[in-house]
Amino acid sequence: MAIAELTLDTFRDPAGSVRIVGDRVLRGVRPERAQAALGFLRSEAAREWVVLGRLIETRFIPGENGDLTLEHPRVFFPSYPWEWTPSAWIAAADLTLDLCEGLLAQGLILKDATPLNVLFRGAEPVFVDVLSVDQRDAASPLWLAYGQFVRTFLLPLAAYQYLGWPLVASIEKRDGYEPADLAPYLSRWRRWREPFRSLVTLPLMLETSGGKGAQNTRVRQSPEVALAVVRRNLGALRGHLRGLERGLGSRRGASRWSGYARSADHYSEEDQKLKRQFVHDALMAARPRHVLDLGANSGVYSRIAAECGASVVAWDTDVPATEENWREALRLKLKIAPMIANPARPTPAAGWRNAESLALLDRARGRFDCVMMLGLIHHLLLSDQIPLAEIAALLRELTTGGAIVEWVPATDPRFVDLVRGRDELYGHLDEAAFARAAETHFTVVLREALPNGRVLFLLQAR
Repeated sequence: MAIAELTLDTFRDPAGSVRIVGDRVLRGVRPERAQAALGFLRSEAAREWVVLGRLIETRFIPGENGDLTLEHPRVFFPSYPWEWTPSAWIAAADLTLDLCEGLLAQGLILKDATPLNVLFRGAEPVFVDVLSVDQRDAASPLWLAYGQFVRTFLLPLAAYQYLGWPLVASIEKRDGYEPADLAPYLSRWRRWREPFRSLVTLPLMLETSGGKGAQNTRVRQSPEVALAVVRRNLGALRGHLRGLERGLGSRRGASRWSGYARSADHYSEEDQKLKRQFVHDALMAARPRHVLDLGANSGVYSRIAAECGASVVAWDTDVPATEENWREALRLKLKIAPMIANPARPTPAAGWRNAESLALLDRARGRFDCVMMLGLIHHLLLSDQIPLAEIAALLRELTTGGAIVEWVPATDPRFVDLVRGRDELYGHLDEAAFARAAETHFTVVLREALPNGRVLFLLQAR
């Protein structure tokens, strides 16, 4: 699918549509919504949010007959909630509540509240759906997007924390989970404990008693009381979010791969030092602007790339390791965007006619001038059974310039672990076989053999 020009979400939001043209994002605004959009985007609060990097930049392009087009810069590599770490979900939820609370003083409010309104620049969330801002009814005590925030932020996080449901499952739940989705999996004790008492049990009781859909949007109160109720409800959501964040922190533990960079026994201290130095030197020689780190783990080499001046997108399948990478990138303010992503099983396109959310590889092709594949090839070969020629072809698809690759020989302890007795199928694979597969697409610029037998390459695309 070509992504040079693509129309997205033209039918879901009655206020406007979106089209991507190269690195420009053009948002058409319906004439009846133009004044409201301009009023918010020209406000001091919106300008402050843009300066802080929390709201996407906007340029106005007036048209005929009252039409308005808004132009935004394209976020370099968009990711979707089903590719985020738990802490990234928390950050996106905080951003949404912050914006909604900030809008109240201007007589405005968010008309919807979903993770799909947020993208990440590095590890920092940015709110991108500027047409979600709407005029608030001063006499209404309701935030109509309250339920959507619960469904799309809080219930997925609660299901992840307490039930072990992966956040990637949200790809099947565009408007989130309903309380009834979780209830059958909760013990009687758990149902009456927070957060499920408020998020699942009480809503289901109201529904059973005939309260489904009974939220009366015509409730009227004095402006002061109505505003206080809205603020109280936002505070309650914030409280649930903080509780989930504390719970996620307590269950954030080691996985098979989260401590790999520190405990890899097949690397001596000298091997580690030489590998880091090679990667640094290769990056300085290639001088890439945009690096894709495949199998990034906890981000040791992502951080080297960022410190060399590159903007980095880091893919890995291990949630705790990627979470560590995300938190370090945020703490150090590095341009690293860690994602839960697998090049062997890439995220598919999603949404209506598979055109609302782009497939992972469609987003990646032609976007990076360097790809790092360190300690990953043997996993692709042995666990995913991807031939060397296919791995080399994918590398070439993903980079417009260089690639930094680590070859793992058949004698390596980790290769032996993964072969699992299938030596007759894979034991013949050696550096010469890798070189033959790579030479179709690349030339070798640098090569260094480590004392442990692994070999590092800097390749240049032909």
